[in-house]
Formats: sequence, structure tokens, C-alpha cells
Amino acid sequence: MAEESIDTGSPSDRRNLKAESSNFSEELKAQLEARISESAFKNENQKALSEANLPSYAGKGTRDTAAADQWLGTESLGDASLRMLDDAHKKLRFKPRAPRIATNVNLRPEPKKQVSRAARLVNARDRTSVYAMSQQEGVSEEEKEKFRKELKERFSPGARPMPVTLQGLTSLANERIEDAIARGQFRNIKRGKDVNTERDHNANSPFLDTTEYFMNKIIQKQEIVPPWIEKQQELVKQLDSFRKRLRSDWRRHAARMIASEGGPLEQQINRAKGYALAEEIVNPRISDKQKISGISSDGNLVNITVEDRIAAGIKLDEPEVKVEVTPTTTEPPTGTEAKDLHKLEQELQQEIQTIAATSATLNAVPPTVPPEVPAIAAAPAAATPPQAPPRVLPMPTPFRDPTWQRTEQAYHTLAITEINSLTRSYNLMAPKIAQRPYTNLDRELKRCFAMVAPQLADEIAERAKKGVVRGFGERVDREKGVLERVLSRKDGPVLYEKVIREEVEGKEYGWKEFWRDLWARDEKGKRKDVA
Repeated sequence: MAEESIDTGSPSDRRNLKAESSNFSEELKAQLEARISESAFKNENQKALSEANLPSYAGKGTRDTAAADQWLGTESLGDASLRMLDDAHKKLRFKPRAPRIATNVNLRPEPKKQVSRAARLVNARDRTSVYAMSQQEGVSEEEKEKFRKELKERFSPGARPMPVTLQGLTSLANERIEDAIARGQFRNIKRGKDVNTERDHNANSPFLDTTEYFMNKIIQKQEIVPPWIEKQQELVKQLDSFRKRLRSDWRRHAARMIASEGGPLEQQINRAKGYALAEEIVNPRISDKQKISGISSDGNLVNITVEDRIAAGIKLDEPEVKVEVTPTTTEPPTGTEAKDLHKLEQELQQEIQTIAATSATLNAVPPTVPPEVPAIAAAPAAATPPQAPPRVLPMPTPFRDPTWQRTEQAYHTLAITEINSLTRSYNLMAPKIAQRPYTNLDRELKRCFAMVAPQLADEIAERAKKGVVRGFGERVDREKGVLERVLSRKDGPVLYEKVIREEVEGKEYGWKEFWRDLWARDEKGKRKDVA
């Protein structure tokens, strides 16, 4: 710009530039020229300067990067050739090495060092003494020195009867072996290869690392489980206990409420089945299926599917059995057989009369549960077909009781909160694949309603068979036991009754009164006879 202003500028500009140049210092001008030349030198030799200025702790990669040429936008011929060779031939992960001779590795664990009971007792005594001395306060230096001297004397040659030299140990071992032979401990010992040994096939498994195998053996021997496994067992146990109690309470309450609506037993059972059908429509059960692998008779591998209702123990509907009686012709009986047959006919006729009288008596008083009285016919030609059971229609809505839910809301909320807190602590220590979701009260109630609904009919029938319970747990219409049938009268009531023992105000008859009556005498001085 200065040169351009000199060539194209006005005379005044030229005068100003001459005045400024005359006033410019030569020393400052030299410094500027030195700086310009230094920066030009650095730009020309930037590669060498960066490599020389690297610190001593820089790695090989950093040094190679500093010494490399600058990227100019084009790849050199050498770099392109090297890249094509690397892409064509994949490098080996490890350096090639000559095959080695396989060595025999002893996978059997070494026997544990056996420490005698005396040595363990001595070590325990020393440790307890040292710990007790370290915990004491105000012990003088003389007492500490005396204690150290006693400990040193224990390890002197004459302090213990245990030999120290190799010869002494050998003689002691031989002595104990001879004593064991004299006691007969080496008799009847089986000898041979693989005798008194248990082979573990996992020890020679190529898919199991040796360290992992020994760690598994140690864990199995010491019965060690990870902490999250113990927490998982506790969580499963608590959740199963809550579900069992929830279903038991709802089954008992629902059976009572359905039965309290009235009607005969058959109507109550049909009502419960209708509620079960409505529950199946509105809230169907989750069909958990389990597949079990098995081998069929022809040797093929098959999968057996088990539904959850079978796993829950719910009985399936039994098929109806049709009985057909066909008359058969037999040979005429002989004299002895005819007498026996006549006798059997008479006994059968008496049994029929007895059963008829019993059924007439039972029909006079209608019972709570209709009795099952078999009807005996005299050689019918064909059995009548069984009547089809009445069709049960589903109820408009499944059975619910909001009052019961409000009453049990506090307990259910507290139980779910406790289970969720236990689940949270379990998820913090369990691996990602074994973590569990949190429990929801509404989901548990729906699952309980769906599982209990098919069981309400059986529960009502079972409660009807047990009878009414009155005070002190005594049932009204329960069957009499053997002792009650023996001691009961014909008209019904039992001969014995419970005796209520009342306390007597006076003193009871005891040993003192018996001794007084035994030696009592009359007015004439004679001893009284005790009846």
C-alpha cells in the first residue's frame, strides 16, 4: 500500500511518507525483519520443528503423526500400493508359531493341607492372646516384653513335642502308620484303578475353562449362592404367599355371598357356574402353557403341552359312562347251585325291602343335600339313557363385591408396597436379564378373579357337605363316629353329656382327711371300720 501510494498518490502523500520514514527507528525495523524471517523459517521447516519439540513422554503413534507429511489432497503411490496390499491379504491376529507338544495337565484338585487339631488350637490361642493384649489399655512396657518372651519360647525346640527335623517327622509318620495298621484301619480296603473315586466328566470338558470348573466346584461344595439369588427366593416366597392368601380370602367370601342369595344347592351351583362363564367372557384367564419334551413309543422326540388348569389341579369333566345290560343264556343250575341261588334271591329281596323303607323315610323329610340312593331293578332289559344336565347360561356381569374390596384395600396396598420395595432392592443387585417387573394391585385382583371363578361351584358344594357350624366348632349335620353310634340311643340323643365341674366352697377331701378317718375311734375306744 505504501508503494502504491507513492506511485499513484498526490505530492502531499509523498511528503507525509518521507516524513514518516525519516522518523522510523532502525532498531525497530531490524526487529520486524527478524520476526518475518523467523516465521518464514518455521513455515518452511514445520515438520522438523514439530518432531524436535515433542516431549519425552510422547508415544510412538504421536511421533509418527508429527513426522508424517502434510495432507495435500492426493494420495501418494506408495500409500496407495500399501493400502491395496493390506486390503488383499488380511493380517493374522497372532504371530505364527511352531506347534508344541501337548502336555498332560492334571485337572484333579490338590488335596487340602490337613492341619492337626492341636496346631489349630495353638494358633487360635495365640491369636486370641495377641488380640486381647492389643485391646488392653494401660499395659506397661515390662508386661508387653514379658508377653513377647512367652510367645518366643513357644517356638523353641524343647517347647513342643512336635519334631522339627525331617528324620523326626519321618519316624513320627511311621509310628502313626504302624499304630493304624495295628488297629486294623487298613483291612478290607478295595484296591485298584478308579476304586473309591468319583469321576467328574466336566473336568475333561473342552467347553469349560479349568478356572471356571474349579470355581463351580468350590461354590457347590460350600453351598454359596449370589446375594441376588437369596433375594429372589425371598421375593418369590412373599409374592406366592400374598397370591395364595388373596385367592383363599376371595374364594371363601364369594362362595358365602353367592350361597347367601338363597335357593337349593343345585341353583346355587348353577349360579356360580354362570358367574364363572361371565368371568371367562369379560376377564379370560391367561393360558399359560408348559411344554415338556418327551420320547414317544416309536422313539421320536415330542412336546407335551400342559395347560394351566391342569397344573392348577382343576378337575376336568369326566365323560359319561353308558351301561348296557344284555341278557345271556346260561345252563340250568344243579341242585346245590339252585339252593344257593334261592338263598341269594331271598337276601337280595330283604335288602330291596330295607332300602325301600329307608328311601320312604328320607323322602318324608327333605334333606339339605339330596341323598344318592341307588335304584335296583330286577334284571332290566336295557338301561335308560342318562338325562342331559340343564344348560347353564352366563350371568350379565361377573361377580364383584366393592364392599369387600374397600375393606381389604388397606391390607392389599400395604402388601403390594412391601413386595415392590423388595422387588426394587432385588433389581438393584440382579443382572439385567433376571430383573423383575413391579407388582400392580389391579392386575393381581383381575388375575385372582379369573383363577377363582371356575372353583366357586366346587367350593359351594364342599361347604354344603360340611354342614352348619355352631358354638365351640360343633357341626350339626355331621356324620356320627363309631363311639357315638355305640353310645347313642334309638331316639337319637347321646347317652353321655359334658359335665361342668363346679368348685366347692369347703376344703376338698385329701390325704389328711383320709389319715384321720383311717385311725378314728368311737366312744368305747375301738377303731372305726372304714367302708
